[in-house]
Amino acid sequence: MEAGASTGLGRPLPDADVPAPRTPFSLVGRAAFVTGAAQGLGAAIARSLAEAGAQVALADLDSSVHSVAGALGAEGHDCFGLTLDVRDEAAFQDAFDLARQRFARIDVMVNNAARTPTTSLWDIDAAEWDDVLAVNLRGTFFGCRIAGRHMREQGAGRIVNLGSLAGQQPSAATGVHYAASKAGIGALTRTFAQELAPHGVTVNTLAPAAVQGPMLQSLPDERRRALQVAVPLQRFGEPEEVGAAVVYLASAAAAFVTGTTLDLNGGRFMR
Repeated sequence: MEAGASTGLGRPLPDADVPAPRTPFSLVGRAAFVTGAAQGLGAAIARSLAEAGAQVALADLDSSVHSVAGALGAEGHDCFGLTLDVRDEAAFQDAFDLARQRFARIDVMVNNAARTPTTSLWDIDAAEWDDVLAVNLRGTFFGCRIAGRHMREQGAGRIVNLGSLAGQQPSAATGVHYAASKAGIGALTRTFAQELAPHGVTVNTLAPAAVQGPMLQSLPDERRRALQVAVPLQRFGEPEEVGAAVVYLASAAAAFVTGTTLDLNGGRFMR
């Protein structure tokens, strides 16, 4: 395909070295960067992107991210791990640049890194409040800005920010500092989406809730049962379902979707 040839989705490919997608959901020829990828949703998202054909850089403060990336590599996927503290903008930029050097370009940025404490609002001290906001909100801001600059220059890209139902309505399952950070991510998404739209870059929020993972597993059995009963579909979500939603938002199929929040909550919040 010649440079500038149409993808059939209303926007030309920015680079002759990037092949046209095999299906609307294929990510073959694309490269992704995922934060918070050592476990839970982040690891599931990285796997889903890799299985869709993307090259994936997995980043996390926990050094076990290298093992997660190594396991994907052993299955034949082009992945590698990076130890990263998303609170540090310079370190974030260095990690992103390393991934860009490895893959030549980054087409998909997934800002997933988060702290999810359940401390009562009466007991949260200033240090905990500041750290949750630093990881969840400031880290997402850095990820959007770092990836946004790169994608703006290359004329295409997808940014997916992980929000939460907790950012849309009160939740007894999470702390108010977590909820505030996730509400802020919605505002970041809309602002970056408007700023980057003229450059062919989409920015969206994915808001999961009641999904199987470390936070849900840490709750007492009685609390877990109560949460499940509150889900209209009468079950918890699976991490792979979150990964599939990220693949959609990262794919050519979502080329006309930007500045929105995609809910993934089994019907707990309908609008």
